[in-house]
Amino acid sequence: MNQLQSITLIGMPGAGKSTIGVLLAKELAKDFVDTDVLIQVREQKTLQAIMDATDYLNLRRIEEEVILATDLRNHVIATGGSAVYGDAGMQHLKAYGPVVFLSASLAELQRRIHNYASRGIARSPDQSFDDVFAERNRLYRHYADITVECDGKNQAVVIEELLSQLAGVGQF
Repeated sequence: MNQLQSITLIGMPGAGKSTIGVLLAKELAKDFVDTDVLIQVREQKTLQAIMDATDYLNLRRIEEEVILATDLRNHVIATGGSAVYGDAGMQHLKAYGPVVFLSASLAELQRRIHNYASRGIARSPDQSFDDVFAERNRLYRHYADITVECDGKNQAVVIEELLSQLAGVGQF
């Protein structure tokens, strides 16, 4: 295993990137970083406050800047759900190691997310959660090296499947 290699988690808000990321980092003895937190620390605002002050396109721009400015070797990286809109940022992350799409169905995400309007999801004001899901799902699948289906699975099972798939492609 390459000690400097990282794993990037992508997926919709509510898919479990941050939760799975922390547990995976412990399992692999790697640092953990949540790019949404990096954005909030840099801007000294929540994601929603950034969008309220400007717009969703500005949040996406800031997200890509933060990703490009960060050395993420030897990390498990939980990205914001909109990281996939920035190709340069995604290529930067892919250079560190495999990208894993934590896939959850629209119904499962709607069950998990109760604060859609205030969660800081980088979307145009007229986009419904269904619209965001449809638009992003294509991008997640485009950038993913590995996809783990998360519906109906607890965290331990998701991590086990993720590690098994990584081993199957010669990673970790």
